Amino acid sequence: MQHASDILFTLFVVFIAAQLGGEIAQRLKLPGVVGEIAAGCVIGPSLLGLIATDQIAIGTPLDVLAEIGVVLLLFSVGLETRLEDLKKVGKVAFLVGVLGVAVPFAMGSLWAHGSGFGWDKSLFVAAAFVATSAGITARVLQELHALQRIESKVILGAAVIDDILAMLLLGVVVSLQGGGGFDPSHLLAVLVGAVGFIAVIGWGGTRVMRWNSDWLEKPRDPHSPLMIVLAMCLGLAYLSTLFGLAAIIGAFLAGMIASETQQRHTLEKQMMPLLALLTPFFFVVTGSKIDLHELASADALIMLAIATVIAIVSKLIGGWLGSLSLGRRSATIIGFGMVPRGEVGVVIASLGLAAGIFNNRMYAIIVAMSLLTAMVTPPVLAWLLRRTGNSGDDLPQTNANAAP
Repeated sequence: MQHASDILFTLFVVFIAAQLGGEIAQRLKLPGVVGEIAAGCVIGPSLLGLIATDQIAIGTPLDVLAEIGVVLLLFSVGLETRLEDLKKVGKVAFLVGVLGVAVPFAMGSLWAHGSGFGWDKSLFVAAAFVATSAGITARVLQELHALQRIESKVILGAAVIDDILAMLLLGVVVSLQGGGGFDPSHLLAVLVGAVGFIAVIGWGGTRVMRWNSDWLEKPRDPHSPLMIVLAMCLGLAYLSTLFGLAAIIGAFLAGMIASETQQRHTLEKQMMPLLALLTPFFFVVTGSKIDLHELASADALIMLAIATVIAIVSKLIGGWLGSLSLGRRSATIIGFGMVPRGEVGVVIASLGLAAGIFNNRMYAIIVAMSLLTAMVTPPVLAWLLRRTGNSGDDLPQTNANAAP
């Protein structure tokens, strides 16, 4: 058992490494999450060894902090996602979101099965290919002052749909890992349970909160709204595990419910210090679990290259087909805007490793794939947007109304 002073020193090292890695990445015009994961690789057992293997095992202080960090991260994502957003982006965003999940999931599962995985595990691997990291794309759009373009609205709207479908899909594939094989009746039961849980908690909870959120302010403590929604976050995270779903699904739904409160913007501001403190632990610990030696062979590098190409091409195809009604140029922008996986792919990879669904090599490949898509997309998307200008006047007026 670690001594308290050793634990504090380890937390200090991890936190400083996260800040340095994130700062370096942002100075290189890369997402901060890339630097945090890279920092974990550097201080982990594979390189400097400042974090030992037994310090990142399940149940250790670092692992617990990382778990809390990812639960709060998905809660904050839900806090910025409102059901009304789905109604404003129109048919194009819906098609982009659905095809942006279906095509990568199909291609990813075929690749994983061809690599030697059973169908149940192949579906879990494929789940890491589906969810777009809207935060990475949104940052690029904001920096280029392109948020008012119709392509930007479609991308961000589709990312909301994409995230919800990915959460549902993740819950389904997690429940299929019980060893019973690919049983259609079991799949149907899991799907009904997942849809029922998300519908009751997500749709019902948001409507109830929308009708009356004044009760959050009835306690005398000025921080009571934050305390109450955090309790809801932890409670729904636990409840989702009882339904066989991942804890992050419950946390995401709790965030969606909280997004309907009158205190939404205050809650977002109050969450920022918590996220700044805890989420870096998840990404650094994630990076420290990567065994770089697993990527040191030609076979591993070939698998990584294939996985990355599939990840990019599948999202590009799904986004392009879904938005083709806006024209080929806009469809290309939207397709590339949906490519980055970022933290979502890392979350799924971490869940798969913890559950023993795949080995260290596949874990390293999935995380590296997520990082590469996050690194490739920003410069390509920036080039495409600069090439077409920021006005969006080249879009047909009739189509512009499809995704207001």
